Amino acid sequence: MTEKSNNIDQNISVKPNIEMKWYVIKAISGQEKKVKSYIESELHRSKLSNFVSQILIPTEKIIQIRSGKKITKERNYFPGYILIEANLNGEVKHTIRNVPGVLGFLSETKGGEPIPLRSSEINKLLGKVDELSDSDGVIEANFSIGESVKIINGPFNSFTGVIEEINTEKKKLKVTVKIFGRKTPVELNFGEVEKE
Repeated sequence: MTEKSNNIDQNISVKPNIEMKWYVIKAISGQEKKVKSYIESELHRSKLSNFVSQILIPTEKIIQIRSGKKITKERNYFPGYILIEANLNGEVKHTIRNVPGVLGFLSETKGGEPIPLRSSEINKLLGKVDELSDSDGVIEANFSIGESVKIINGPFNSFTGVIEEINTEKKKLKVTVKIFGRKTPVELNFGEVEKE
């Protein structure tokens, strides 16, 4: 899978006269890719692929720092949910509901009729998907105030310090480092430190 195509499957042919709407499928969390694959194969086997144009699992890149090295992983942006653009005639809806790992469609009542997303909602979601696929990744950090960290980048490389402030919005930390026997506050990016 390429990075650009990991979010949207475009290999499904669509009949031009079928009206498609976006729906949300609830799936077992952590098994979204497997469920997507099951849905695609079941629709193909049932010859219903023409009623589905896209199946989408929004993902984001997460950068973790371990032993001073950056490790990039992919994480579902909406765990437990899959977006599908489809015409849910009775047979398509029934086929998807019976796929292993599918818990149902997003609806007003449990087991009720699937509710299509409004165009404003799906445009916002698709914009977010494009933004996530184009981004370099988000640094994941579970820092806490008072925690001891080692600086792994920049002029204070290999110094240790204690976290005084955390700004998750800007992905910055204020770390107190001992320099020449004095405690000095230093502002660092999440990616410049690792837990001791």
